Amino acid sequence: MGLHGVKAVFFDLDNTLIDTAAAGRRAIEEVISALQSKHHCGEEEARAICDKVQAKLLKECHDPAKMCITDLRISHWEEAIQETTGGEANRDLAAECYYLWKTTRLQHLTLAEDTRAMLTELRKGLRLLLLTNGDRQTQREKIEACACQPYFDAIVVGGEQKEEKPAPSIFHYCCDLLGVQPAECVMVGDSLDTDIQGGLNAGLKATVWLNKAMTAPAGTSPVPHYIISSVLDLPAVLQKME
Repeated sequence: MGLHGVKAVFFDLDNTLIDTAAAGRRAIEEVISALQSKHHCGEEEARAICDKVQAKLLKECHDPAKMCITDLRISHWEEAIQETTGGEANRDLAAECYYLWKTTRLQHLTLAEDTRAMLTELRKGLRLLLLTNGDRQTQREKIEACACQPYFDAIVVGGEQKEEKPAPSIFHYCCDLLGVQPAECVMVGDSLDTDIQGGLNAGLKATVWLNKAMTAPAGTSPVPHYIISSVLDLPAVLQKME
């Protein structure tokens, strides 16, 4: 059964269905507090270490063939600690910080009750697919942590494919998985560069940009078909589609 020609909806994961940014902030605060209480770091020093790690995460280039994500991320912490304190490299402290950050972040990744209810309702008439970019291990751990598997007909992780969003190939792979045409699918996500541009590249019926802050996109940005400030506004938008 389709809704105005829509047969499937693809959802992004991070900061679309789950608030990864908020969970990350909680995790960073936890590490800052541990560095102060257990390792006698001053607050300023602890925050400087964490700021450096976050900058490294933003610029991260990961080749799973060369290094596992765990080793890479422990190295981020190791470098940040050394750059901040100027002391010897401390792999043990770096590993402790990494695991505390990771476990705290995963603990706070939850699929909200109202989001679960919306997905359950949508799935009565549509096929739902989760399409997330990122390292296989990291994304699978998040999927497990927020227990979102039961709400989807399929889950596709960019790090397991030849190309990630915004490449058309991964969207067409998703269409094949569900047995639908691109013109019958809608992409929902918070990233103009990957979710919206990808949906446009792949020729999907519509793209829905989740813009919580309702800020104006830059002039050069791809133009989504629809803009919502909460993922819970999606059903109303789907009803409007002709």
